Amino acid sequence: MHTAELPPEVVLPQWKDVAGQAIPFDRQRWVTQLPDTTWWPTELDACPRIGRWPRVDRRTVLGMAEGCGTAEGRRHLLIAALVWGNGTKARSVNRRGLIFGRSTAEHIDDRLGTVLTVLREQGAVAAYDKCRREERVPYMGPAFFTKFLYFAGYEDGAGFRRPLILDSVVSLALKDRRAVAEDWPLSGWTTAQYARYLDILHHQAESAGVRPDVVEAAWFAHGTWLRRSVPGSSSV
Repeated sequence: MHTAELPPEVVLPQWKDVAGQAIPFDRQRWVTQLPDTTWWPTELDACPRIGRWPRVDRRTVLGMAEGCGTAEGRRHLLIAALVWGNGTKARSVNRRGLIFGRSTAEHIDDRLGTVLTVLREQGAVAAYDKCRREERVPYMGPAFFTKFLYFAGYEDGAGFRRPLILDSVVSLALKDRRAVAEDWPLSGWTTAQYARYLDILHHQAESAGVRPDVVEAAWFAHGTWLRRSVPGSSSV
């Protein structure tokens, strides 16, 4: 399986466009899901409003990693990562709210602190494994905890592999272009599969001379196009 270069159908964006990838959000809908209002990051209140909703971009959330040295900073980064990854749909926001309804604040704080220590001392794969196993937070699966790992540790993780987001959209694109094995799942990836994913995207980034998260964004864009344009693509 060749992974050193991206297929021509997967178009690399400019980093400025990746950094500016902005997602709309409904502040009031989110605040009602949180343990209390102190969990809401003030950085999101400074986001520009475009049309009906304010929008938070990738650059803003990446910048919040500087606050991860405190429990409050980790809480705020978690919320920002969830908001950025979710959009405004009530059903999706309510599902993310189960994270806080089924775990205590102390439990979440403990898990986030432990995972970030592992990320900074042992790297992205070890941190992913912790999130899947003993440090698992109920109702926060890989599609969202890899967002947290990415934002928290892209600039500050151990090892040469940067943590990257892995979700069903990216996996759909990888399967479509046969960058992964035929039996690659669209959810519930093992630790070995996450390690394989990082290897693929880091090799492609090195070959193209770009940041690995630019490659992730390219695969996500291709997966989004597939879902909108190709009948039956969600079952690829």
